Amino acid sequence: MILKYISFLIGLTWSYSLIKTQSIFSKKAGLIFKIFISKVSWLTFIAAIYFGYKNFTIEYILIGIVISVALVHVGFIFLGKFLKIKFTEKQLLLAKNFFEYSLIVWVLYYLFY
Repeated sequence: MILKYISFLIGLTWSYSLIKTQSIFSKKAGLIFKIFISKVSWLTFIAAIYFGYKNFTIEYILIGIVISVALVHVGFIFLGKFLKIKFTEKQLLLAKNFFEYSLIVWVLYYLFY
């Protein structure tokens, strides 16, 4: 029972973190991320909730959703603070652009190859 609930929490946290990651990217990379990754993440999030519905009570499902969403938001806040302390604004912008263009190239490669 505990392992099932932990896997439920991990599934919720993983899928919601990918959904939340979409907001970091620019419009062009965000569109590709939204089409190919975020849609699957929403389906995974809903599937995890359905898994919880089949195995746990409504209270445990709601607690799991709240814990997962709060954990992802707190993680993003701490990660943002850490990155701002560790790197300059220019370095962060270069890394963000690199990851955005890498995502675009990666998706185009797998679409047309």
